[in-house]
Amino acid sequence: MDHRKLEPGKIVVATYNAGKVREIKDLLAHLGMTPVSVAEFDLEEPEETEDTFVGNALIKARAAAEGTGMVSLADDSGLMVDALGGDPGVYTANWAELPDGTRDWDMAMQKVEDALAALGPDAPRGCQFVCTLALAWPDGHYEVFEGQVRGNLVWPPRGDKGFGYDPVFQPIGHAETFAEMDPAQKHAMSHRAEAFRRLVAASL
Repeated sequence: MDHRKLEPGKIVVATYNAGKVREIKDLLAHLGMTPVSVAEFDLEEPEETEDTFVGNALIKARAAAEGTGMVSLADDSGLMVDALGGDPGVYTANWAELPDGTRDWDMAMQKVEDALAALGPDAPRGCQFVCTLALAWPDGHYEVFEGQVRGNLVWPPRGDKGFGYDPVFQPIGHAETFAEMDPAQKHAMSHRAEAFRRLVAASL
């Protein structure tokens, strides 16, 4: 597939997750791109009906591009725990879902820990964060970029600088969790940063 060049200016970020928007702004700040959350356009959040990161990222990016008439970027990412067969995976956010539609990440981290504990004290704690970025244009063109970072799960959670499962994810070779790290350090190594490096190399 031919890669299109991204022009400096506004790009719609197809997420209602404020933490994710802030992280993407940091990753794109030096490129002349101004990420704008899809929440500012009063669009309905599309239902994520696919069972892959790529499929769900494309659903979100295409819906935002069609709804705004602008180039749109969607991120579908998750935590894959080796001992849990890759769960929570594509359903990472679902593990945090409350009956009223809000998300409780402390509860989600506890669910993962409980699932590991049920396997016994010697259960391996290896895992990876996976990120899939989808770019979509209003004319239907799209591009996909992926990144991942390996780590181990720690317990109890540590740090307050990240979001999602960051407080229990300790990347290989580091003593701090993602939530304990300075954001710039995390951005240099994260799954999202790796996916963005590939996007930037192809699109700018």
